[in-house]
Amino acid sequence: MSILFTAILLAACGGGGDPAAESSVTLATVTSAYAPKPITPIIATPIPGTTAPAIVVGAPITDIRIQNTGTAQTNVPFTFGQVIAAGEMARTDGLAAKLADGTVIRLQADVKATHADGSVRHVIVSGVLPSLTAGQTQTLTLVKSSTSEPSNVSLQQLASSGLTSKVSILLDNVEYTASLADALAAANPINWLSGTVANEWIMAVPLKNAAGIAHPLLNARFDVRWYSSLPKQAQVSVSIENDKTFTAGARNLTYDVKLEVGGRLAYAQTGLTHYHHARWRQSAWWDAASTPAIHIKHDTAYLIASKAVSNYDRSVVPSEKELARFTTDLNDTNTGPMKIGLIKAYMPTTGGRNDIGPLPGFSVMYLLSQDKRAKDAMLAVAEGSGAWSMHLRDEKTGYPVRTDNAANRELTTHMNLAHKGPLPVPRCANNDGNLCKTPYTHDTAHQPSMAYLPYLVTGDYYYLEELQFWAASNPLEVAPGSSGYGQGLVRWQQLRGQAWSLRTLGHAAYITPDQHPLKAYFTQQLDNNLAFYHATYVVGNPNNLGAYDGSGEAAFAVTASAPWQDDYFTWSFGYLNELGFTKALPILQWKAKYVLGRMADPGFCWIQGASYWLKFRDSMSTPVYSSFEQLYRANFSDPGIPNDDRKIITDPLGTRYIDQPCGTQAQADWLTRADGHTWVAGRMAGYASSTLGYPSNMQPALAVAAGAGITSADQAWSTFMARSVKPDYSTAPQFAIIPRK
Repeated sequence: MSILFTAILLAACGGGGDPAAESSVTLATVTSAYAPKPITPIIATPIPGTTAPAIVVGAPITDIRIQNTGTAQTNVPFTFGQVIAAGEMARTDGLAAKLADGTVIRLQADVKATHADGSVRHVIVSGVLPSLTAGQTQTLTLVKSSTSEPSNVSLQQLASSGLTSKVSILLDNVEYTASLADALAAANPINWLSGTVANEWIMAVPLKNAAGIAHPLLNARFDVRWYSSLPKQAQVSVSIENDKTFTAGARNLTYDVKLEVGGRLAYAQTGLTHYHHARWRQSAWWDAASTPAIHIKHDTAYLIASKAVSNYDRSVVPSEKELARFTTDLNDTNTGPMKIGLIKAYMPTTGGRNDIGPLPGFSVMYLLSQDKRAKDAMLAVAEGSGAWSMHLRDEKTGYPVRTDNAANRELTTHMNLAHKGPLPVPRCANNDGNLCKTPYTHDTAHQPSMAYLPYLVTGDYYYLEELQFWAASNPLEVAPGSSGYGQGLVRWQQLRGQAWSLRTLGHAAYITPDQHPLKAYFTQQLDNNLAFYHATYVVGNPNNLGAYDGSGEAAFAVTASAPWQDDYFTWSFGYLNELGFTKALPILQWKAKYVLGRMADPGFCWIQGASYWLKFRDSMSTPVYSSFEQLYRANFSDPGIPNDDRKIITDPLGTRYIDQPCGTQAQADWLTRADGHTWVAGRMAGYASSTLGYPSNMQPALAVAAGAGITSADQAWSTFMARSVKPDYSTAPQFAIIPRK
């Protein structure tokens, strides 16, 4: 019998019962806000003749489903990340898994992050499933148990296990190599997982030539996850990095590469161009023949109820046609080293896109469906997030660079400052931009969330670092003074860029492990931003509308309001509050006035609530309008008004739009005559039927305001939901967020 688990049939745990009934226990926990169940722990006695300790079976937390994507398998190792609702699992608790037939499996729980009350927020769970028949999906109910046992596996044992790995690079006719043996000898690992099921180490090592001279720009990192009690069950991930921050001579490098794992060729590529300040990785199992063929499905309801992700509408059923497209759209042209998956290579591309939103469309498709095709699309983007030239690793610390110190406080990647010195300023070798050209252009205004949800559900350290790289880099897109000289302020970015940067910074502060050196850094950077917005808007109260108006020192100035960008911004504070950053709540309460007023104030017709652009003052030297009625009249009193395409339209009968009663057929008839398209009463302006339209962009802001119980939010939400034309979110659900109850 494997020492990795003790399989015990427990009639007292409902063995042989209805799996759906067991799942309902978990959903009951979800719907009661995770109130602890008065369940008396069951201590399973060991099987006679074994020395394995008993498994304590306590209260259920959530379900995980493991789907077999191959042929029949036995002793199947698995590891995944699991978010835990506040107050549900103590730091000293462990986990076990109960199968549908009552079998109980011991699990390893590596706790990474905790909530403010000390309870577990994020844990990486490892175990071994006794068997999976072809086509089978096993449901595992995660239950609280005794603390995971400490590891009895060392790096020395890994070194003597027989596992080998080596990467070779041929660059300018010189071969550079790095091996797992080299990395083990360096003895400076990050011990990521530790226990009786899985142990994982991440080790950095230079790439050296035959003379032992390290390449000045390139480094290798070996990540080994070893299930030591199963024969040759280890996953090796090797990343090659060109991301040094303070080393002069940054440039693209073109080389041939070969990666070997377990004595066999795992990856090879000739003429690979590795872009500056970027990285890539490839993974392989020690024994290719025994690579687990599984797909892990989380409980969508639990993930959403935990508040780690927004309250996406679970009544939305992702389109099978769209899910099927992921299989064909993902191919060799957009996956693999220095490829970016299904997102825009030129991030500043304007217009609605599937990758822009609180989460990308493909990530929400995965969240709602738990479909492997959507997950593959999401993970391809997470892998490809390393290909963008914004990765700044501090050579001294080994972590993404931080700017809360005198040496780095003026670090910037702003294009107008990229060639000014002295270092630290990342620059291209010899100031020759041709040496650093890449096909990818990133920005903050159109930046997808690429790594957060992948890390949340996998526990993969590579994805954690990707999240940290982006969170650390975003404030550097502006001049040092605009970011507060190391404070990480995002105030000078475009308004939508502020929203997405706050989201990414919030993700990093929320999910970075408690013991990670950057945990306090990201938390403080987020706190700095919240302090700025609180002082500027809540205390300063620069206008009556709750609109972003460019107030505050070194903030991004605006001459008018882009309501959809403002709505992204409002949503970001609501989401940060849900994540537990309660300093965001007063800012949400102030900001929500703007989105709620456009839907519920009697002086503003909600049909135009999601307009593309609104003039909100007469000039930069005059104050913002004092009421929503004044705002509405300033924009819609003229004989001509802008249509969805922002062309000025007028009524051939000579009547004015503003004189038509709001939401009536008369108003719709005016738009039909003026626009040349048929309008129906209650249809909002701004591409109402589009999943990417401005009413869709508005929805998350309304949802977080209603969920936070802000005055008039319920009325605004009810009006919004009563609109006559709505999008079909089954094809792109990234804005399908509804209020929490």
